[in-house]
Amino acid sequence: MAPAPGAVSSAATTPGGIAIETRLTESGRAALSAGLVLTVVAVAFEALAVPTAMPMIARELGGRDAYGWAFSSFMLATILGITAAGQHADRRGPLASFVAGLALFALGLAVAGAAPGLAALLAGRVLQGLGGGALSAVVYACVGRAYPAEAQPRMLATLSSAWVLPALVGPGLAGVVTDHVGWRAVFFGLIPLLPLAGALALPSLRGLARAEPQIGSGERRMRASAALAAGAALLLLALELRPLPAALACAAAGAGLALPGLTRLLPRGTLRLAAGLPAAVASMGVVSAAFFGAEALVPLLLVELRAQSAALAGAALTSASLAWTAGAWLQARFARTRSRRALVACGAALIALAVAGIASLLHAATPLAVAWLAWAVAGLGMGLAHATISLTVLEEAEPGAEGFASSAMQLAHALGVAAGAGLAGASVAALEPGAGFGLAFAAMGGFALLALAGALRLPGRAARLQTPRGACE
Repeated sequence: MAPAPGAVSSAATTPGGIAIETRLTESGRAALSAGLVLTVVAVAFEALAVPTAMPMIARELGGRDAYGWAFSSFMLATILGITAAGQHADRRGPLASFVAGLALFALGLAVAGAAPGLAALLAGRVLQGLGGGALSAVVYACVGRAYPAEAQPRMLATLSSAWVLPALVGPGLAGVVTDHVGWRAVFFGLIPLLPLAGALALPSLRGLARAEPQIGSGERRMRASAALAAGAALLLLALELRPLPAALACAAAGAGLALPGLTRLLPRGTLRLAAGLPAAVASMGVVSAAFFGAEALVPLLLVELRAQSAALAGAALTSASLAWTAGAWLQARFARTRSRRALVACGAALIALAVAGIASLLHAATPLAVAWLAWAVAGLGMGLAHATISLTVLEEAEPGAEGFASSAMQLAHALGVAAGAGLAGASVAALEPGAGFGLAFAAMGGFALLALAGALRLPGRAARLQTPRGACE
């Protein structure tokens, strides 16, 4: 069949020798860009609104001791969503995964908004995680398949820019709504964005590449992801268990489940920081643990220890999100002139510095303005690191395996966020407030330093100039 007028088409071959074809018109790619951006906008509103509302949710539902699980349950569930959507995108194309992601995300918002207690809230967060994981895998797989190499840094920066509007109004609006209407409205108010995102993206998703099914591989990967999610949950639970023998037994069981699954789902060599794609995936995990583990505690620290309103606490998240976008655009500007390792190392160093600044707020004499300044520095560092790592993963992925590479990256991100938030929540729950926050921030600073080590294993070059096989030209 001949391409439609104005279509762009190219062929690629998967590592297993399976031919795939990508065919989009220019208008189709523009519609796809709009749909992907709006999808990220919806996810961004959720990501910024829920942390702002969580101190009030914990107070009303009595979930102070399980504060970290509101974040960890979401991210652990994304493991399943990411794995299923990533492998399905490689085998059948991204359409079905995108639809399922939107539906699950909307259902999770509804369940959380109507939750009568903590258990129902966590169930809603699990559903949101399943949907959000599927959407994130599809978005990055689409960037790898539908855009030429020279356009990928700009598209990644554009996706980061989709956080600007949520960053400007999301945390503040969520704080005002939480203070004056109630936290349930935060969840319900996000649902209408999802059908609009679907209406824009779905027509173009039908034109993206498909491959023949790889019999048997999907089932093994799903079993591995389920074992990984269960094992990670047991490891996080072990942080909160008493006495020590019970905690050690739980941790051993968790490690026994998680490690085999982890090695099957990530590129070979990820755990030892092998150069290239494995190091990029590992770097995404530790930099996400550092940033999001600390960010989960920023509103709680400001509300509980510094007696600020939810709206003012949310402003710190706004400053970080705006700076994240600036960092992503800096990445786009320097992608062809600076090495991958230099950009990621710079980002990780900024995050470490910012975590130290936030920790200084534990002293009453530290001005509150430090919260907004320090977390803006963290956002700038995360924008540099996250966008550069994402670009590296797409560059290093084999043609036709963009779904696997992007899902591995998002899996590492999900595990990092779950580990960071879980460790932070367990520290705050187990210790006196000052000591708990101090231990948590020290751990997040350690994760940032690990990201510096991972950066040294990334390519010491700028973007490759050739268009990878399978991208539209």
